Amino acid sequence: MQRSLWSFLLLTAVINLTALPSAKAVSNSSLTVTINGLKNQRGQVCLTLFSGGRGFPTSSDRAVAARCVKLENAPLTVKFENLKSGNYAIAAYHDANNDGTLNRNLLGIPTEQFGFSQNPKILTGPPKFGDCAVLVAGPQTNIQIQLLNFLG
Repeated sequence: MQRSLWSFLLLTAVINLTALPSAKAVSNSSLTVTINGLKNQRGQVCLTLFSGGRGFPTSSDRAVAARCVKLENAPLTVKFENLKSGNYAIAAYHDANNDGTLNRNLLGIPTEQFGFSQNPKILTGPPKFGDCAVLVAGPQTNIQIQLLNFLG
């Protein structure tokens, strides 16, 4: 009786130890974003990744991650790694003049190309998080963002 209990406990410990690395690997997902529609190869593309509606799409201080990538090849691909499974949304813009901001005219309309995950229709203002949310689950999620150009 004692021996079978000891065997059971040992087997349980081995199973738990072998399950931990695979459980950890599953919780780390990556999101690969392909940017399409660039008018030219000048400057950089800046992307901001959000995990909720708070601050989306303009408050980069509320973002999970933000980065700008120098343009070298089209289409541009950017990968966000070590994400927990869940809903995310991305705001992106082509910073053609390398000033680090989405330039706008006096009416507030963007003068540089911009886009969002899920490529929502833009009518009178920026979209809501729910219109752009992408479920990131499993080891790899791939999306495409088509940049828009309102002026020029």
